[in-house]
Amino acid sequence: MSYFGLTGGIACGKSTVAGFLKELGAHILDADRIGHELIRPSQPAYHELLGAFGEGIRAPSGEIDRKRLGTLVFADREKLHLLNAILHPRIIERVEEMAGQLSGANMGAVIVVEAALMLEAGIGKRFRKVIAAWCRPEQQLERLMAKTGLPRAEAERRIQSQMPADEKARQADFVVDCSGTLEATRRQVEALYPLLERLARSLQAE
Repeated sequence: MSYFGLTGGIACGKSTVAGFLKELGAHILDADRIGHELIRPSQPAYHELLGAFGEGIRAPSGEIDRKRLGTLVFADREKLHLLNAILHPRIIERVEEMAGQLSGANMGAVIVVEAALMLEAGIGKRFRKVIAAWCRPEQQLERLMAKTGLPRAEAERRIQSQMPADEKARQADFVVDCSGTLEATRRQVEALYPLLERLARSLQAE
């Protein structure tokens, strides 16, 4: 892929890094948002999810209730694997389609795919370089609880369902330390961005 990947553990600062990259001119493709679109009632995955997890995940509106689905799969690793098996191939296909369209229309542009489970899904090697947002484990737990209102035990289960943040950082090409202030995070992204631009231009020349 002639695109960059951005990953990180839940509540580690990935979306913050994506926001700073966007401010600097990067094109951001949010895999999570694409996944939400792919489970709408008009999409094939919607019916597959109902078949796999039952009518209990459907909200009164007819949409998939993502909160109910999340509670179900994060309590059962096999169900989480099933959810990923249904959604990941579709998300990858759609992301590659959108990234290809962006690349064709914006030669030399910095295109970043934001995906929490990039490394878990085994697609890290599809990207030119992978960036990981990182923070300390105790911060991750505190931030997730503050952001979602989840009790500690449930927040810990969600964190444990993903690859540890330290391992994601180890596998990445670049790491943005989000354990400090927002300004400190911004400075790291600003320092990284010119390198991404040079890499994007070099891809155009190949």
